[in-house]
Amino acid sequence: MKKILFVVGSLRGESFNRQMAVEAEKMLGGEADVRWLDYGAVPMLNQDNEFPTPEAVVRLREAVTESNAVWIFTPEYNGSYPGHLKNLLDWLSRPEKPMDYATPTSIVGKAVAISGAGGKAATAGCRAKLTEMLTFIRANVLPEQTGVALPPESWSTNRLILSDADRQSLQAQADALIGQ
Repeated sequence: MKKILFVVGSLRGESFNRQMAVEAEKMLGGEADVRWLDYGAVPMLNQDNEFPTPEAVVRLREAVTESNAVWIFTPEYNGSYPGHLKNLLDWLSRPEKPMDYATPTSIVGKAVAISGAGGKAATAGCRAKLTEMLTFIRANVLPEQTGVALPPESWSTNRLILSDADRQSLQAQADALIGQ
């Protein structure tokens, strides 16, 4: 059974993107072992404190290594990705042993799906920049992406509302991840 690691780019407990991840897990229909990454304890990347590797980073890398794929669900902050998500990916791009740039990191070659729910742009800027960064750090970014432009009702009720097209897009991503 495929192991898929869910990463939610919003730290808010009831975020729209967390709600979307819950929907995506249902769409996987038991075809995958889904694990949710808790990365709130991952420190800001600082080369002065990179080694010995902080325990939260060790756990992060292990979770990525043990997974067949990563599925990121993220909002767009000021036309880009959230800083804490960037920090997480920066840690994944760094060597696991001092000065060992020859050994691939845990993210290299990993299948990564990207989804996002937000304003009118449907997180297009964030998803484009994440695709660029993930490609740079040599992850295998899947071409299927889901961008959800939240309707006004979502903003007033704090409830994710997905259209049929949104659901079809998420299902296509789920199917692509299972097929990896």
